[in-house]
Amino acid sequence: MGLNDKVIVTCAMSGVVTSRAQCPAIPYTVEDYAREALRAYEAGAAVLHIHARDDDGAPDYSAARYRCLGDAIRAACPIILNFSTGTLDPEGRKAPHITDYKPEIGALNMGSMNYAKFNPKKKSWVFDFVFENSFEYIASLLTKMNAASVKPELECFDTGHVASVDPFLELGLLKAPLDFSFVMGVVGGVRATARHLAFMADNAPPGSTWKVVGISREQWTLCAAALALGGNIRVGLEDNFYLPDGAMARSNGDLVAQGVRLARSSGREVASVAEARAMLGLNLR
Repeated sequence: MGLNDKVIVTCAMSGVVTSRAQCPAIPYTVEDYAREALRAYEAGAAVLHIHARDDDGAPDYSAARYRCLGDAIRAACPIILNFSTGTLDPEGRKAPHITDYKPEIGALNMGSMNYAKFNPKKKSWVFDFVFENSFEYIASLLTKMNAASVKPELECFDTGHVASVDPFLELGLLKAPLDFSFVMGVVGGVRATARHLAFMADNAPPGSTWKVVGISREQWTLCAAALALGGNIRVGLEDNFYLPDGAMARSNGDLVAQGVRLARSSGREVASVAEARAMLGLNLR
């Protein structure tokens, strides 16, 4: 990708960790998801990254829930659907929603990592868990995605995860053009700096598309870096609640609109859904 290429804006609108106690705009119900999807689409997002929740906000990994969400969103707007596969839940790790609903894109974690977070009340670190994604497990998800004609989005939380594509390319489980997400700012993963982002982008195979996923306060700085480097961007309430001025977003649409303004102020135009499909190779499906 180059500086003159259009920018694909992805909206990650919910996640499964955050709650309405932290940000009231996080969607829980099917109606919430459809409404937030429309706001993101109208603001300029071409791709929607989804973690399913039940009506009370708890994670829901069932194929039935993803089907309800996908149908409601598709009825609301023609945005590209990207379903998450990231979970420690035993049933969720089988990714039934990928083979059942066949979204256009499936997010795929490309390696294991440690998770840690700081508890400001106790002023101490909490060492939560190891997020295990073995090569064998990645291969099993790729097999399911290929059978369902779902394009994998390669989520890389550290620099070594980028090189994890090599054996899968040799085995034919991955095929060019590849699409990467460089997730930055998670403790245990790569540091959230423009230099680390450039290094990861330089190590992606030629012809790949890529986006930055900046967590929390680093999001806007990293989005600016990605735009300068010719990459795509992801925004949304899964990653960050706040606009650059510190105000909390009232919806995912607020964050997408800010991402669009940032892209245009850097001299790049935002891709439509049809253009994003072509850029990601989804028209071959």
